Amino acid sequence: MSICRHLAALCFLVFSATVNAESIAEYTAGMQRHSGFHDFYWDGSSGRVLLEVSEFDRELLLLTGLAQGLGSNPVGLDRNQAGESRLVKFQRSGNKVLLHQVNLKYRAQSENAAERRAVEEAFASSVLWGFTVLVQDEGTVLVDFTPFLLSDQHGIAARLKGAEQGSYSVDKAKSAIYLSRTKNFPKNSEFEAQLTFFGSVPGKYLREVVPTASLVSLRQHISLVELPDNDYVPRRFHSRSGYFPFAYRDYATAIEKPLDQRYIYRHRLEKKAGTDEAVEPIVYYVDPGVPEPVRSALIEGASWWDQAFAAAGFKKAFRVEILPEDVDPLDVRYNVINWVHRSTRGWSYGYSVYDPRTGEILKGNVTLGSLRVRQDFLIAQGLLQPYSGDSIGTEQLKAMALARIRQLSAHEVGHTLGLAHNFAASAEERASVMDYPAPLASLAGNKLDLARAYATGIGVWDKLAIRYGYGGGDGEAAYLEGIIAEAKAEKLRFISDPDSRAINNAHAVSHLWDNGTDPLAEFQRMVELRRHALNSFSTAAIPDSAPRSDLEETLVPVYYGLRYQAEAVGKLVGGLDYDYVYNDTERNSYTLVPAERQQRAIEVLMGTLSPEFLTLPEQVLQLIPPKSYGYERTIESFPSYTGVAFDGVALAEAAAGHTLSILMDSQRAARMNQQSARSSEIPGFGSLLHKLTALSLDSDRYTGLQASIHQRVNHVYIERLMLLASNKDADESVRAKAHLELAKFLQAMGSKKLFGDDPEGYSAHYYYEAQRIDAFKRGELEVIPDAVKPMPPGSPI
Repeated sequence: MSICRHLAALCFLVFSATVNAESIAEYTAGMQRHSGFHDFYWDGSSGRVLLEVSEFDRELLLLTGLAQGLGSNPVGLDRNQAGESRLVKFQRSGNKVLLHQVNLKYRAQSENAAERRAVEEAFASSVLWGFTVLVQDEGTVLVDFTPFLLSDQHGIAARLKGAEQGSYSVDKAKSAIYLSRTKNFPKNSEFEAQLTFFGSVPGKYLREVVPTASLVSLRQHISLVELPDNDYVPRRFHSRSGYFPFAYRDYATAIEKPLDQRYIYRHRLEKKAGTDEAVEPIVYYVDPGVPEPVRSALIEGASWWDQAFAAAGFKKAFRVEILPEDVDPLDVRYNVINWVHRSTRGWSYGYSVYDPRTGEILKGNVTLGSLRVRQDFLIAQGLLQPYSGDSIGTEQLKAMALARIRQLSAHEVGHTLGLAHNFAASAEERASVMDYPAPLASLAGNKLDLARAYATGIGVWDKLAIRYGYGGGDGEAAYLEGIIAEAKAEKLRFISDPDSRAINNAHAVSHLWDNGTDPLAEFQRMVELRRHALNSFSTAAIPDSAPRSDLEETLVPVYYGLRYQAEAVGKLVGGLDYDYVYNDTERNSYTLVPAERQQRAIEVLMGTLSPEFLTLPEQVLQLIPPKSYGYERTIESFPSYTGVAFDGVALAEAAAGHTLSILMDSQRAARMNQQSARSSEIPGFGSLLHKLTALSLDSDRYTGLQASIHQRVNHVYIERLMLLASNKDADESVRAKAHLELAKFLQAMGSKKLFGDDPEGYSAHYYYEAQRIDAFKRGELEVIPDAVKPMPPGSPI
């Protein structure tokens, strides 16, 4: 007891001496000082970071990021991920220092201070943290920055909860400063912490990647960054410019002008006086952790952008190098292309750290998923069948995969230059790397070829877009208007995500993962390629060293290979063709897809529901065994009801579900109804359902496996009808037609002879479906959207 009392007294004396320190120098005696943008001290005895604050109310940039990721694509917490750009300032009140985030959504760009203050006081801001002053020297104070650094500033717990992986919070006892990547520089201060999150009932994605799923440890990186000078000149946004909009509301604008101001995100790029050379070139650095030959492909693809800057009148304005060993990838001074590993293939991203006052891009941060290259290689395996006896030719496969990586590198860097997706480019001879490209295969005689699978170099649209964002001429307004006019004259179109990404979008031209100027012609071409590939599918799709059961995953992209081209065809049904027009254009703002093309699109898609299309050749069915010992089915495998055995019917169920989700989408159905009301030649939704029902009731054409697949397609169709009939968000006329079709279906099945000799099982099938419809009409059957087996994930390719 006496020893304990002695130690307690000693601790009290030490603590009292520290608290009573008269200066920062006394308080931090023995600590390691890090000088830079915001001087800080490392207190190794207590594991604290102490921050000096000397300039209050000075605006600076607060950035968050992840130095160590989770490794799960569905959750989306990746290595070297950049977070939100927040404008903050330190404010002092007595012994309190507040870290205050400024609200920049609402402003008054005015010389009148009272006018600016009126807006500032009208909208809430956010105090992110409060610190207690430890000690001060005249105007400089010292605060303990550690609790802030050990808090979840990146929103990790919210991301886990949003992904349904459980409720997690920071376990402070298992979290600490990560000193080796806590550094200081003249214009930025960098801090890193190992954060451990504790939770219960972890989701499946956490269980897949975390050794102890209830404890998730990640490294969070926080930066304090000096803002750039005020010499940057923002550039006006135009809906057809190809750039992301940087927007805010300015209450100081004249009453006849719009409140909402829109500019583009872009890097600052200026020419040296009297030359075309850049004052400060845009340099991107590739993660040295990328293996060869992928590393060289990334460098080459990203370097394509120099072609665009040259077209905009710049020399030596853009280059790509390997990141030096002594540079932190999260350092705001470096644009970085990061190589990210995950447990499954997933998306790549292009983020920008930007000045939230102006939209000026300060840092481009690209994350490329390492498994993407293997997906293209897998697609090529199934198409080219390279492992034939002693002749193993994988060079074309590797060439295709690396061609995709070059294009992907250019695409994601394009985002960090300020560019948005242009999903209309594939219909214009691959005019932009900012589209999502599908691998283009061709059939020469009896042989598939992938030599032109992906385009090479920057597209003509990309060059024009860079000219809009970075080029210049006499009179900026006239220069920008000239670029937009030139795009129109050259018939270079720009259509982006809101009009393209969803399966129910109405745009007839803009889509993801498609090819060709005519979606119908390309679809028919791909049907022939698919038929050839399925008929020739063999053990040559995998090497001799692989388990035979690996053939299943190689077959998946062959069987479902035209899924996205089918979606492009589907957008012709109830579709529109339009551009982002301004009010200085011609009278008509859009055109309806012609009736004959809509009808042809319906016929083409209905063909994908036929058992002839959906049934695998018998020789292929005989190739695929149950999974070998030590191997298991994954999300990349076909759906199945048959246990270890390969299911030759469930794969058709998933394909039919996809086609019917296109044709029977509630928004598309509503457009069909309205368009047919405006023009009797355009097929209405009722006529489509009539054809689908007739196909479902045609039980005399099929025998054997095709009969089983026909019945499964019927089941999916009835499931979709009931989903549509019960969809409270659907247009009333759409729901009414779905209810009527169910009644017609029930009546037709009632007239069939359901008993007697029936080797194909149609009697049981129709009786079962009639019972389901009847139960649904009585309100005794609840239908759910995910009852139909899904296809393995197609995106990202």
